[in-house]
Amino acid sequence: MIEQDTIKLLRECDAGVKMAVASIDNVLDRVRSEDLKQYLTECQAEHKKLEEEMEALLSKYHDDGKDPNPIAKGMSWMKTNMKMEMDNSDQTIAGLMTDGCNMGVKSLNQYLNQYKAADEVSKDIAKRLINLEEQLVVDIRRFL
Repeated sequence: MIEQDTIKLLRECDAGVKMAVASIDNVLDRVRSEDLKQYLTECQAEHKKLEEEMEALLSKYHDDGKDPNPIAKGMSWMKTNMKMEMDNSDQTIAGLMTDGCNMGVKSLNQYLNQYKAADEVSKDIAKRLINLEEQLVVDIRRFL
């Protein structure tokens, strides 16, 4: 049970990290403020570090991880591009990133509750990912 919950939690974290990295990639070239660009770039780098940790753990379990749901990823891409077409501003980007982080925090907390038997290392990764998302929301508030 511990191993199954651990793998499932790591898979969900892996999908979340991939979604976050792709979302930041989708807006980074449109950011005007150097401060906002720096927050997003640093956050993306931290996500990638966590992704490497997760991939190493998943490979120990002979698991390839999980890609984000293609429908969710597509809808996120569409929402981002439609909003950016209407208002190509840092305020719009900050709003989109805040919405994405809040959804990620909600999902990750649900997975932590769902996969209670996961090992402490995997739970720690999920908690660090949650903290990373929450911190980005705080950092970019001034751009809203």
